[in-house]
Amino acid sequence: MHSTAIKNKHLKLDQKKIDFAKRYFNVETEQEAIDRALSLLMEEEQIIKAIKPLKGVLKGDKRKWPYL
Repeated sequence: MHSTAIKNKHLKLDQKKIDFAKRYFNVETEQEAIDRALSLLMEEEQIIKAIKPLKGVLKGDKRKWPYL
């Protein structure tokens, strides 16, 4: 199991995006909103890797791959 490394970061971020993430995830803190957004991004990457073997299997589908 991996241990989580917590580091202090001082970043310049778009406040509108942070506020949106807080509303989207229904959380109180900016830290939790950013953490959840980054976790969601990591989950999306895992899904894309999992469906990669299906590339080209769905014939006649004109959507650009990956299907997001």
